[in-house]
Amino acid sequence: MRVHVADHPLVAHKLTALRDEGTDSPTFRRLADELVTLLAYEATRDVRVVPIRVRTPVGPATGVRLSSPKPLVVPILRAGLGMLEGMMRLLPTAEVGFLGMVRDETTLTATT
Repeated sequence: MRVHVADHPLVAHKLTALRDEGTDSPTFRRLADELVTLLAYEATRDVRVVPIRVRTPVGPATGVRLSSPKPLVVPILRAGLGMLEGMMRLLPTAEVGFLGMVRDETTLTATT
């Protein structure tokens, strides 16, 4: 499994505030939403794009758009549901799927 560590100072700052036991529920939810948006930015770094030409007020330009198929966002139920909105903010046309998992409390192994 490929792991990427998001070591950005803003991520660390928000994560620290989120983990603080003195953080109230509304602030926790706001911080979680902000963190998801920052992490989604990192997670989509290698998303596939295709070049396109566009017209701008100053003339034609080359840009990119997301290639097909559309990205798929799959939150793992239930904890992942809180991350869905932040992901969809960055990828509003993404398809959405859901994955249910259960953990064996003895072995701590997760299964679908």
